[in-house]
Amino acid sequence: MEGQRWLPLEANPEVMNQFLRQLGLVPTWQFGDVYGLEAEVLSLVPRPVCAVLLLFPITEKYETFRQEEEAKIKAQGQEVSSDVYFMKQTIGNACGTIGLIHAVANNQRHLEFEPNSPLKAFLLQSSKLSPEEKAAFLEKDESIRVTHESSAQEGQTEAPSLDEKVDLHFIAFVNVEGHLYELDGRKPFPIVHGKTTEDTFLEDSAEVCKKFMARDPQELRFTVVALSKA
Repeated sequence: MEGQRWLPLEANPEVMNQFLRQLGLVPTWQFGDVYGLEAEVLSLVPRPVCAVLLLFPITEKYETFRQEEEAKIKAQGQEVSSDVYFMKQTIGNACGTIGLIHAVANNQRHLEFEPNSPLKAFLLQSSKLSPEEKAAFLEKDESIRVTHESSAQEGQTEAPSLDEKVDLHFIAFVNVEGHLYELDGRKPFPIVHGKTTEDTFLEDSAEVCKKFMARDPQELRFTVVALSKA
């Protein structure tokens, strides 16, 4: 992922909501914190939920798992709907923005955009492109880059320098046609995690998030946010 580098986005719902508003998303749905993955805590999250973002540390254990998972799927195959919007990540530290794009792009049936929304224009123009072409298209999109840079400096913690190594990574979970998809621009394709429904989507996503945590039990640097109807 050499080439362009952006400042990392903070896993802060206010920053994310502001970012999407600036790009022309009408705030009928809002990101909010998910404070735990137990049933009683999930019950406090406003419903319906149409997307979940997970911020997690990239560790040796995770990288080993990722390589094994990729090899297994390449060997066994998986069925991915052609309606899934998926893009690769070629810009350093852009995983937060790519997570937000994945969340919005796969929920356009629920969401509303302002008439001149730069994000809506990006999605329309890139929808038929390959994951690699979408990544190249993002590299050239000034409105998203500028909004990302300003949002990255909005958080509660000081943004690291462009050269600082960041080992935290955002991925998105979405429901497309009744299947739970994990969308990660570092992976070559979406990951299908079985069936889901609009009613069970948050709980089903939480079960996958728990597996990330179980792989690295010593780690505490996990953050989950959900896109809920405001």
